[in-house]
Parts: sequence; structure tokens; C-alpha cells
Amino acid sequence: MKTMTRLAILGGALAFSFSAGAQELPARIKAAGKLVIATMPNYPPITYKDPATNVLQGFDIELGEAIGKELGVKVEWQEIAFAQMLPSLQTGRVDLAMAGMSDKKARQETADFVDYMKSGAQFYTSKALAGEIKSVDDLCGKSVGASRSTDWPAQITAWSETNCVAKGKPAINVMGTEGSADARTQIKSQRLQAAAQGNETLPYNQKLEPDTYVTLGEAFSQSLAGIPVLKSETQLRDAVKVALEKLQANGTYDALLDKYGLKANKLTPVTINAGE
Repeated sequence: MKTMTRLAILGGALAFSFSAGAQELPARIKAAGKLVIATMPNYPPITYKDPATNVLQGFDIELGEAIGKELGVKVEWQEIAFAQMLPSLQTGRVDLAMAGMSDKKARQETADFVDYMKSGAQFYTSKALAGEIKSVDDLCGKSVGASRSTDWPAQITAWSETNCVAKGKPAINVMGTEGSADARTQIKSQRLQAAAQGNETLPYNQKLEPDTYVTLGEAFSQSLAGIPVLKSETQLRDAVKVALEKLQANGTYDALLDKYGLKANKLTPVTINAGE
């Protein structure tokens, strides 16, 4: 019995040692006592600023702070243009980036991605048109918009080929817009009959403009959002992954998903470079 007890204690100690070792931060970060994380506060509810206080907030902001706490360091946020986030990792200006960045194969050439959230393109229409457009089947032949700076217009076209054209229905008239805000404006003016944007942002827009938008079906595509870490920083990457796993295990992750209306975007387990 004593032998079994000693073995159990030894096993627990080894498990603790492995866990602690996996979370060991690079010496430079421990010395600085902080993680420098890039963000761009233009993507509510993932990352944005409180209109009243101009303070950073959002799912990524609170999750980043929780990661820092789990790792025993402070978090310093740097607002950086989205296109400059990966170059800023390369120059050492920042350690991580948290801005709902999609994990894509092309980006994996520069960074490893610790994937923590699912995202998907979601069709929606205006409440004023909900009587005419009751489901995704009613989109064939309609004008549907999405930000031209994203993959969504191409994804809508592919969806139309499969679900409209292949079934003998008229194709969707896909319209590129200046951004998701422009698409919503065009829906309200009925220049567009529907649009698509990330399903992680729609709940926020529906809350901001109640009784204005109606979602159609489920997300029709899926991608993974990840935290990019420079490929040479494997120690930091692994530490972030373990911290996220602990936040999922202790309920912090789920609580933040609930707070920001992101239950549909939950991703478990945490993965590395699982995006396509």
C-alpha cells in the first residue's frame, strides 16, 4: 500500500512537473514580466473599444488577460493595423497577436497558430424582408453581399453553384462591399436582399440594432481563429496552448463565450496549425 502511495505521489509530481515545464516562458518574457500582444479594436465583440470610455474590451481582450494571469505575467496591448501584425511578430515588436485572425496555410509560413475559436460565414437578411426570404433556399436569384476584402464573396459563389445552379435555380448575384458595415447599410436600404459575415460578429450587431437583422440557417463555411506565435518561439507557443487548455478546464473560456454570445464558436480541444 505504501509503495502504491509513493508511486501515486511520484506520478502526481511528474505530471505537475510536465505541466509546469510546458508552461515555462522564454527567459526574455519572464524578465520583462509581460506579454506584448497586438490587437486591432475594430472587430466587435472580439476586440473593440467601449464607446463611452475608449477602453479596450471584447472576447480576445479578456481571454488574453486571462492567459497572462495563467502564465504569471502582465499583458501589454499594442494597437496595430491588421496587415502589420505578422510583420510585427517577425521584428519582435510584439510576442503574440489576438484579433480573431484566421489560421491559414499561407500564414503558417510565418507563424504557428494556437487555435482557440471557430468562425463561419453566416447568411442574414433584414427583418423587413424576412417574409420574402424565410430560409437560405430563398437566396437563389437574390443580390447577396459581403466584404470584398474577405473570402466570403467566393464562398457565397461556391454555395450558389451547389445549392442554386446545380438544382436548376438562378444563381445568387454576389456583390462585393466595402466592408460588413457597408453590407448592413445596403441591406437596410434593400439594395441588397441579404449578406454574409462572420457568425461571431452577428450577435453583437443584432444586439446593437435590435429588430433589424434575421439570420438564415447555420454558418455555411468554417475557419479557425488562432493566436499567431513566431515559428521560432516554440516555448512560448506551447505555454500559450497549455494556458488555454487550463482556461477551458476551469470554465473561464466557456464563461467568456457566454458573455459575448459566442457559444457557436467554441473550439475544443485547443489545436496548433489546424487551419486550411
